[in-house]
Amino acid sequence: MHLTRYLFVGGLHRSGTSLVARMAAHVPGAAGIVGAPVPENEGVYLQGAIPHDALAGAPMRFATDPAQHLTEAHPLNRLETRERLAADWDPWFPNGAAWRVEKSPVNLTRMRLLQQLFPLSQFVVVIRHPEAVAAATAKWVDDPAPARIDHWLDAHDIVREDIARLHAVLVLRYEDVVARPDAALAALAAFLDQDGTGLLPDEAIRNGNCDYPDAPTMHDAQAARAAAWGYAPGRGVNAWTPILHHPLRSSRETTAAAWTGQSSK
Repeated sequence: MHLTRYLFVGGLHRSGTSLVARMAAHVPGAAGIVGAPVPENEGVYLQGAIPHDALAGAPMRFATDPAQHLTEAHPLNRLETRERLAADWDPWFPNGAAWRVEKSPVNLTRMRLLQQLFPLSQFVVVIRHPEAVAAATAKWVDDPAPARIDHWLDAHDIVREDIARLHAVLVLRYEDVVARPDAALAALAAFLDQDGTGLLPDEAIRNGNCDYPDAPTMHDAQAARAAAWGYAPGRGVNAWTPILHHPLRSSRETTAAAWTGQSSK
């Protein structure tokens, strides 16, 4: 019997989730949604099991909205939800893939429910410098820059607590992915326990943070909180080890080794 598993990718809007999802879909044995008549091929728009509208996925809003924080205690934690999700998504994935890569920003606050619905699923969280995200989302959000940075910090405090409850999750920073795309692809392949690293997407991979030279700067209290993720004022990026959970020690070791470029043997 063929077993299909899901890799759910999530993160705040403009954090690099689309890039990482495309990379994951290039791993041998994995496939993503392509050509769907929805924004960014996001699976959240292709299903009717979990209600979703513009308010549910509003940039710089959803991640701190208690109503959008879906956990194992949510009323939608039932078999009917799982069956509807699987049925709605099935037409959008090619047959035979061991892993189905589904990317939607709102997965960031739905991971605990999704894990309960699909116990063998795994998760990738993509984070990006809060100053860059604040600058990139300014076109959508009227809140002042300090409030957008505070939203980033508050959202990732929630995410940190959720991550502790996930069996298999890999947290990658956008800045590290674009600096070392081959290592990121190798780590994704190892995380999925797939042979080989596959091919990078046929696109230019560059650091988009350079597009925001006038990005707002964190004040001292914000910088102190962002330091936990290796971020500093002025779009500074310090050394940081990706967060990695996996129930199998061998998978943890091979994924960590792939990221560092070292053998796990």
